[in-house]
Amino acid sequence: MIPAQGTRPDRDAHVVVVGAGFSGIGAAVRLRRAGFRDVLVLEKGPQLGGTWRDNTYPGCACDVPSTLYSYSFTPDTAWTRVFAGQQEIHAYLRSTAERYGLGDVLRCGVRVLGARWDPALGRWRLETSDGPRTAAILVLATGPWHVPRHLDVPGVEEFPGPVLHTARWDHDVDLAGRRVAVVGSGASAIQLVPAIQSRASAVHLFQRTAPWVLPKPDLPVPAAFNRCLDRVPKARRALRAGQYGLQESLGCAFRHPELARLVEAGARAHLRLTVRDRRLRRALTPDYRLGCKRLLTSSTYYPALARPHVHLHPTAVAAVRGREIVGADGTAVPADVLVTATGFRVGELPLARSLHGADGRTLHEAWGGEPRAYLGTSVSGFPKLFVLLGPNLLGGSTSAITVLEAQLTYLTSALTHLDRSGHAALDVRPGAQAAYNTAVQEALRTTVYNSGGCTSYYLAPSGRNTFAWPWSTGRLVHRLSRFDPGAYTWYTPTGPALLPAPAAPRDGHHATPTPGEQRGERP
Repeated sequence: MIPAQGTRPDRDAHVVVVGAGFSGIGAAVRLRRAGFRDVLVLEKGPQLGGTWRDNTYPGCACDVPSTLYSYSFTPDTAWTRVFAGQQEIHAYLRSTAERYGLGDVLRCGVRVLGARWDPALGRWRLETSDGPRTAAILVLATGPWHVPRHLDVPGVEEFPGPVLHTARWDHDVDLAGRRVAVVGSGASAIQLVPAIQSRASAVHLFQRTAPWVLPKPDLPVPAAFNRCLDRVPKARRALRAGQYGLQESLGCAFRHPELARLVEAGARAHLRLTVRDRRLRRALTPDYRLGCKRLLTSSTYYPALARPHVHLHPTAVAAVRGREIVGADGTAVPADVLVTATGFRVGELPLARSLHGADGRTLHEAWGGEPRAYLGTSVSGFPKLFVLLGPNLLGGSTSAITVLEAQLTYLTSALTHLDRSGHAALDVRPGAQAAYNTAVQEALRTTVYNSGGCTSYYLAPSGRNTFAWPWSTGRLVHRLSRFDPGAYTWYTPTGPALLPAPAAPRDGHHATPTPGEQRGERP
């Protein structure tokens, strides 16, 4: 096991990574492989794992194929299922950390309370639960699925039974023979309900908006198949490439709403074949374009809802009255256990309110409720800060690990360039960040994320899309494949120096948007 504390002095590290989930572990491995030895990973939890440590609710699993939802530098895992479960993914992260010897860089049980850029020192000053530290480079690897969104309705605090959020599951609560009310119909709910319905005497699911659901071919992976992949590495790479291609074909439908109708036909057929009750089927039929909200996959969700003791209530929850859960349509049902499958506050980074940049403002103040960054990675006014899985990098079909590894290539290239340049710091130019984000928002305008006729966590309260990437994943990987120094202001020991933008290299990489991107053209 990875130790909670090391023994070497590490108060002043070259790179401090905050968070030890997929992003933090991946960053530590890639930075060390790139030659950066003075790396420190601070994790507030008792062990590594991030969202795969925190989410332990029954049925929790990944909705991206296991072979694709893994590091390219550690692909040789003998997954037992096509879509791995929470325990297996958590074990994969632990074994990866042990495989690359991260015990000496990982500090679990250390919470970062705040950070402030010190221009005189050219470093970040960190306040942590075990005292002050400094970092030349600060990497936020806390991820977008971190801060739970709790049910906020009158009376919920007075509910007399257990109240469980799916991201904070209490396994001491026995659901056997009890009436369970589940609020929410997103990714966690469609996994939870089939897993608990056989134990509960009754399950009441409150659905504010019906999701689009495709069948999930979640099959066991034979041991012989894994042995074959180990013996033929090209076969493993081909399998990963094939799964990537399938995910990207869905992404193409999201970028071109007219193609989404073809996928919708498959989802409607799945609903018709598994739900015979017409009234229930109508309640489960979405009234918006597929992809506008997160597309879900399950082959057990619809059959579970068709069980006689499982009841769908197509309404939001308006209040809790004693043991009764009251819907906005007046429905009132008794419950012994209340489960909130209400997801996360996706746009809220845990440190945003206590991370102060060059002008003293916090990241939360700089963003004003609308997260934005250059290439989803660098934020103007926050020198030598890098955000992993940041704004406008993900989508409804992309594997987060593919995006993460592209960012890690950009991160290591940036740090290598900084070390070789002799400059003290770098900060993305406001103009480069603004031009990039303008192009992103214009391109998003015609995608299903923005024009699909729904509200989702992709959108800030203002309606601005702060989550989705509007082009192909291949284009994202290309944009992040090489660091672009012309987009940054460089600080010498005596002050800032604005470098001229370099000539466009032959591969077409560019620091600022192309004319096509400025017009919002889609590849």
